[in-house]
Amino acid sequence: MEIHRRPNLALIGFMGTGKTSVGRHVAEQLGFEFLDTDELIQSHTGRTIADIFSKDGEPAFRELERQVVHELSTREKTLIATGGGLPTHAENLATLKAFAVVICLWASPEKIWERVRNQSHRPLLHDAEPQKKIRELLAAREPFYKQADVLINTDLRSVREAAQQVALQFKLATRPRR
Repeated sequence: MEIHRRPNLALIGFMGTGKTSVGRHVAEQLGFEFLDTDELIQSHTGRTIADIFSKDGEPAFRELERQVVHELSTREKTLIATGGGLPTHAENLATLKAFAVVICLWASPEKIWERVRNQSHRPLLHDAEPQKKIRELLAAREPFYKQADVLINTDLRSVREAAQQVALQFKLATRPRR
């Protein structure tokens, strides 16, 4: 596999692992454009993610994600922060890996809960037992997240430290082979 031919960077991982905040820092460091798939979907539809989930359901949202990933496949020098469930669809993950180095940001269920518990815009947290839901979803998504080119744990890293690690791993993955 020739990773160095992929001129983009995609961050995958569960909500609350730092994809957006870390991604913005890394994009700035690399001189890349930063795009968030959830923001693109909201911009394209004029609706919030929560509204799409509640009125159209998760399958409709996942189809919108597929369309956005396909749209992004022609870009260069772009850092893409994905929604947490996006890589659970094989086509999305395969497409991302074809045009980007895919780095998964990982955190423990406890750290994720600590980071997201006060965020009302997270539709998957509108559950009677949100911590249990986080553990279940994280376990279900783990096999997909582990298909990333690189996994980085953000539990004990600040946004700045995680961004430095992501930028370093991207540079290592894209350096010319001798």
